[in-house]
Amino acid sequence: MKKSIVFVTILAILLVSGTAYADNALKKLGRGAANIVTCPFEIIYRIGETSEESGPLAGMTWGILDGLWRMGVRGIVGAYEVCTFPLGWPGSYGPIVDDPEFFLEDMF
Repeated sequence: MKKSIVFVTILAILLVSGTAYADNALKKLGRGAANIVTCPFEIIYRIGETSEESGPLAGMTWGILDGLWRMGVRGIVGAYEVCTFPLGWPGSYGPIVDDPEFFLEDMF
């Protein structure tokens, strides 16, 4: 019981003290969770994007490969951010994947 109270207290201190940085721990946690949930949509998005730029054959070949790669990167980075959200890595809670930081962020 005492360990859980100490853990919650330390977590609360880290979350409150994180607001002095450009981003904070809660945003890092949310960004990681969002990246985990939305990573499969990278495949569909990349197929469509590649099909528009280079045609449907390229979309069904290169688009799928590009989508699988970006899905893996976004999913792994999301899991990393969820696991390390109380820590200020890298650089004051900044995003690791920033193209875009959240999936389809530039469309809305």
